[in-house]
Amino acid sequence: MIDRRNPRIPTVDVDSQFLDRWSPRAFDPTPLTDDQLAALFEAARWAPSCYNDQPWLFLYAVTPEDRARFAKALVPANQVWAPHAPLLLFVLCRRRFRHNNQENRHARFDAGAAWMALALQARKLGLHAHAMAGFSRQKAYEILAVPPEDYDIMAAVAVGRRGDAQMLPEDVAAREQPSDRKPLSEVARQGQF
Repeated sequence: MIDRRNPRIPTVDVDSQFLDRWSPRAFDPTPLTDDQLAALFEAARWAPSCYNDQPWLFLYAVTPEDRARFAKALVPANQVWAPHAPLLLFVLCRRRFRHNNQENRHARFDAGAAWMALALQARKLGLHAHAMAGFSRQKAYEILAVPPEDYDIMAAVAVGRRGDAQMLPEDVAAREQPSDRKPLSEVARQGQF
């Protein structure tokens, strides 16, 4: 399901799913099916984790009322486009291991793996997922009624079918394309730093 409008070219051969995954801001508000929702979270469920603790939790909104409530935690720049997506969610991770109640310093790493599984599954379904750091953690804790001593709220995510970029404000629409990446030599080094 390669997006032919995608100008990304890898320096070595990799599966097209990695190039095809990008984060648009224009979303079609058509609701997702129950099967699509289940598939997204099922993919995330199978992500690897330290001690198989599976510390991630996705709190999600699909009704217009819940999406509007979730959107109140987003920064204004994200409130412009994200509420149009038929699925808004927050990615959380449990701060402590279940088996011994000790701090899990790997929880964020593991939740990141679960997020990536969800994002790749979204593309397999013909959807896009756009993760956002632009949100108020304090508002998110209040809106979601999450105990901050137990969970870290790491990201907000909008998921849906790609919409018409002309529906976005002009400055946002101008950025509506897959972004490039750093050269491979800047992200992987053999031996020492």
